[in-house]
Amino acid sequence: MSISFFWSRAFLTNRVILWLLFWCNLIGTVYGYMWYGDQIEYTLAHNAVWQVIFVPDSPTASLFFTIGVLFLLYPPQSAFFKGFSRLMESLAVVTSVKYGVWAVSIIFAGAAQGDHLVWQDWMLVASHLVMAIEALLFVRFFRFGAIMLIPAAAWTFLNDFVDYTFGVYPWLPDVLRDDLEGVQNFTLGLTLFSVLLAWLVLRLSKRNSA
Repeated sequence: MSISFFWSRAFLTNRVILWLLFWCNLIGTVYGYMWYGDQIEYTLAHNAVWQVIFVPDSPTASLFFTIGVLFLLYPPQSAFFKGFSRLMESLAVVTSVKYGVWAVSIIFAGAAQGDHLVWQDWMLVASHLVMAIEALLFVRFFRFGAIMLIPAAAWTFLNDFVDYTFGVYPWLPDVLRDDLEGVQNFTLGLTLFSVLLAWLVLRLSKRNSA
């Protein structure tokens, strides 16, 4: 069996694989929201309630992808759910790439400035790399078009705006707290990069399937 088989549509869209992805991402999503528990409580105590939705960035990205996989398992029939599924897919790709790369970059940026990495950091590195990779792998199986990248980009830029305007960005390693402006600029640039990369991969996948 060749390596290419494991990247093929036949393998990746097999229902066993899709269910495995669904449950792994769902469990990861729940764990991610638990990981943000302290920051969610802090935000509820010190910020407006509506800002809480913008706190758990990575788990929400994982939730979008989980929903996207569910719609691959059970393709929607109505026009409303078809539109909703395409929105979830576009959000899944943009935010999974963005926050997957962001988390890994911040962890290693902290390590470069002397932060001591523990096993949880390596777990986060692995899981966030998988987030970005699986999102890019499944672009060719998702059904959204380039137009749906507009609301995905709008949501992700809005998340950045709320994070750095109201201070609800993910808590940073102590050694990076004096680099907040640099982190903010990197985050905004990464959102643009993620949208453009999603558009490029989507375009290439549509061209290859034509």
